[in-house]
Parts: sequence; structure tokens; C-alpha cells
Amino acid sequence: MTKVRWGVLSTADIGVSKVIPAMQQAEHIDLVAIASRDLERGRRVAASLGIPTTHGSYDDLLADPNVDAVYIPLPNHLHVEWSIKALEAGKHVLCEKPIGLSSAAAEQLQAAGRQFPELRLMEAFMYRHHPQWVRTKELVDTKEIGTLKTIQAFFSYNNRDPENIRNKADIGGGGLMDIGCYPISVARFLFDDEPARVAASLEFDPDFGTDAYGSVLMEFGAGTASFTYSTQLEAHQRVNVVGTEGRIEVMIPFNAPPDRPCVITLTKGGVEQTIEFPTTDQYTVQGELMSLAILNKTPVPTPIDDAVANMRVIERCFASSRNRSWE
Repeated sequence: MTKVRWGVLSTADIGVSKVIPAMQQAEHIDLVAIASRDLERGRRVAASLGIPTTHGSYDDLLADPNVDAVYIPLPNHLHVEWSIKALEAGKHVLCEKPIGLSSAAAEQLQAAGRQFPELRLMEAFMYRHHPQWVRTKELVDTKEIGTLKTIQAFFSYNNRDPENIRNKADIGGGGLMDIGCYPISVARFLFDDEPARVAASLEFDPDFGTDAYGSVLMEFGAGTASFTYSTQLEAHQRVNVVGTEGRIEVMIPFNAPPDRPCVITLTKGGVEQTIEFPTTDQYTVQGELMSLAILNKTPVPTPIDDAVANMRVIERCFASSRNRSWE
């Protein structure tokens, strides 16, 4: 087998507009089916994307013998349930972040994954696979900026639509789950460690009940990481990675554009060097890496253990803000 046959659970916008078209560009992916609880909508989406098979329920897609792996872009509260069902149906799983609504739920999925060691299970933290982050990690690990001491990040957008799932608290909406999880992941990724303690100050929207603003400080054994996020501010994102001998600035760290090159800057001794990367769709790379792990029976780049660890930090942020203490 030279290609993995993929199916998609739901016609969620992120899948239809970004992930599916990108996955269809991957060398080792054959996107063969999509499922929607609204069969007519599913057929329209399938026709627009050139997907040959449409299923009127998620269960029907999981029962399809022509599907080897599934991509799950469902709302956050459905991630664990349908990931487990997919594993039980014998499908490899690529599930959107955050992996669940709690670390306990993520651990349930982790346990389910261990019951099916022949299947690959991966959280869709697509940013890590972009060449700009591969290079940033190399620069940190090779001490190009000396010893890593601190990371500062900002990530925001402005969405006040009460019908948007990101503004629905009961199904896992809110800024920390949606975008705050990225700076947490970055810090854990670059320090290659878990934070010893965290302090967070979060502000909740009085109508939605979701966290609309937040600032977080994380202490690691070797240094610190801090970030601010918001779902109700001007759209902006940036990451600064600072060591004892230099600094890396990642200009578009998370929503890397698929239609133009990305750049990072490396500054040492007051001299700034710009490093440009070829135009890359990080969703294509993510799908390709997952497919190669399936075909070659090798580990996935962002395993479920990493997803559980990220959820634990998210929970500590909520607890810190609630208790007004370090956690």
C-alpha cells in the first residue's frame, strides 16, 4: 500500500476550507470519504472537494472498509468520544486539538489507544510540522542562541459571534482551549520539559461564560515562558524565543500562510539574520507525516501522551486563575 485511504468525520469549516484541500495535496493520502449528519450538505461538500463517497452518519463512515484512517474536526466535546469509536472500528485517528475537555477525558483516549497498538493516534497540532518550527527547534537544541531562558508569545483574534462554537462554554469553547493551548505547546516543545508551576489571570465574557482574555506565566527547570491570548482583541500572533546568546522571532507562528513563504529572524550580538522558508502548507505536512507513520508502522510526531500533558497544563491555568495562586 502506497497511500492511506482517509475519511473525515463532519463538514466542519476548518476541515472543508483548510485541512481537507491541504491533505489532498499529500503524496501518500487518498481522501475517499466524508460523513455529515446532514447528508445533502455532505454531498455538496464532497462534490466541491472531489471526494467520491458521502456517508449520512459518522458510524457509517467508521464501518466503511475502504477507509483506513479518519480525520476528526468535530467540536471539542466530541473529540474523545469519536476518537475512541474510530479506534474501536479499526481506524487510525488524527484528531483536532485540544484532544478533549479535560485531562481525565484525554487519559481515557490514551488508554483506548494503548488497547490498539497497531493503530496510530495523533493530535493535530499542525504548527509543529512547519519547517519554521523544525528549524527553530534545531536552533534551540544546538545552542545557537545559547541556553534557552525565556519564551514570550501573543495570540489573538476578534470573534464575538454568540453562535460560534468557540464562544460556547458547554462544548469546550473559550480562548485557552482554542488558542492558548498553542503557546503552552510551544513552551513544552522547546524546553522539552513540563512546567514546574504556572500562574494565570483569566477574564471571562459575562454573556458567553468563556475565557476571552488571559495571561499565563510558566516556570520550567531551565527558564520561563509567558503568553497572552484573547478571542476579543485585534488579530495578532508572535513568538520570541530568547537564550543567553541570542533570540529567535517567529513572525507568523501558528497560522502559517500556505500561499507565501514564512520567515523567522535570528539575532546574535546585535546582528539580525532573516531565515526564509519555502511556501509550505502545514496541514499537508501534518497529513503526510501521519500517513507515513501508518505506512511505515513508526511513531507519530505528536503522540497522545503529549496531548494529555498539554491538557494538564491547561487545567492548571484554569485552577490558578480560579484560586489566585501558583499551581
